[in-house]
Amino acid sequence: MEKYYLGFDAGTQSVKAAVYDEDMKCVASCVNPTELYYPHPGWVEMDADQYLEAAAAGIRGCTEQMKKMGKDPAGIRAVFGDGIICGIVGVDENFQAVTPYINYLDSRTQKDVEELCAKNLDIWAEETGNPQPNCMFPAMFARWMMRNCEEYKKRGKKFVHNAPYILAHLAGLKAEDAFIDWGTMSGWGLGYCVLEKRWSKEQLEILGIPEEMMPAIKKPWDIIGNLTEEFAEKTGLAAGTPICAGAGDTMQSMIGCGVTETNKAADVAGTCAMFCIATDGIKPELSRPENQLIFNSGTLENTYFYWGYIRTGGLALRWFRDNVCGETGNGAYFDELTKKAEQGPAGSNGVLFLPYLTGGMDDMQDVSACFLNMTMDTDQGILWNAVLEAIGYDYMGVTDAYKGGGIIPDVITVTEGGSRSGRWNQIKADMMNCPVVTLETAEGAVLTDAAAAAYAVGDIGDLKTAFENNLKVKETYKPRPENTVKYRKIYDMQKTLIRKDMSQAFRVMKEITAL
Repeated sequence: MEKYYLGFDAGTQSVKAAVYDEDMKCVASCVNPTELYYPHPGWVEMDADQYLEAAAAGIRGCTEQMKKMGKDPAGIRAVFGDGIICGIVGVDENFQAVTPYINYLDSRTQKDVEELCAKNLDIWAEETGNPQPNCMFPAMFARWMMRNCEEYKKRGKKFVHNAPYILAHLAGLKAEDAFIDWGTMSGWGLGYCVLEKRWSKEQLEILGIPEEMMPAIKKPWDIIGNLTEEFAEKTGLAAGTPICAGAGDTMQSMIGCGVTETNKAADVAGTCAMFCIATDGIKPELSRPENQLIFNSGTLENTYFYWGYIRTGGLALRWFRDNVCGETGNGAYFDELTKKAEQGPAGSNGVLFLPYLTGGMDDMQDVSACFLNMTMDTDQGILWNAVLEAIGYDYMGVTDAYKGGGIIPDVITVTEGGSRSGRWNQIKADMMNCPVVTLETAEGAVLTDAAAAAYAVGDIGDLKTAFENNLKVKETYKPRPENTVKYRKIYDMQKTLIRKDMSQAFRVMKEITAL
């Protein structure tokens, strides 16, 4: 019987499932959308059970495709899933969700973050590499849930991420079996010792989170259980199929584009755009509050990286297509927008977009999204170009932080959905003054999931080599000096505009919204 491996990527906008053969060629794939809810300003919630349903439907879609091609789904040797590293849900003893699923787009914990930051504790940076609390950290969501979710107060047992929530249900586990892999653990931001891959008693005590509510830490390729009869019926997989512990989406995307050695960089151009660079451990010069960088451990043992983030990166693109252009769900319209944008110059004729659609954080908590400096000549193409450039300016800030710490990337590999936009890739190359490359295989995290599944059942001997064998450069975008100079000037002015000149205007807008 032919051997296959199933991976799924539980992201912010969708759950993608795919099946790969022994040569890591995709034989079937299926994508199902997810839904975001906005119950209050600054709040962003999702339904953990919708993730489970979307994953099961995606797996079912893959197995049905295989059958139509004459391929036997019983050949799928293991299931490996990845999910959002900054997002959790509270579960009861039966592993049922008793809280909303809250992720990195949510800002409800800002006041709590400020209070913890005021303590100026060194232990955060020393043990996690993250110098201070952040409202996108699951540690802060856990504190909020414990205080505000009545159902969790009554019967909450554990906090888990979205991929483990799916995987645990596939395997029929209870809360006492709750788990998290050592990479996703670092997505908590606080509460753990990143180098020792364990929860920190001292940090958890400061946070007020009982250690018994934390999941057990596993290796990504550990087998945590086997597919139940119930989910065999729902998915078309064979009952008893091994279920792996899984990994974090950012970690999988990183190794999927070859960022396994120090100073290699990756742009994970997904919903939350992330610009990552690998290191050999915590770098004190980068683990400073002013840099606003996040430090994590990777999927592979003894791999680490920093990343800067643009929370509404890919989400801003979808928002523009759906809400401004009226092309909801029309993926082909992104190509149409790119064609229109190609007619415009670098700098978008002076039009600026501020991409803070879910609000701001830290010292920019009052900011909001808006277009500035439009004229009668401003059309859809210019506005789209301004959206792409806006995210790029945030990338420039991250690049500056890396350079300030003495880490300068030689090349940046772009992965996930944003890698398909040549226009955007060229803008990034110009802005960051660094070559940008895309890969022949652009499946991102889900391909690395399949490879990890093969490793988990002993069908691959060297996981790192397996990843690297799939790396083939598709396109290279070289920076254009004239645009690099122009973007640097605009960036310096834009930064002053947002952080200083418009601060009062943002406060007024906030007051107007509250009326």
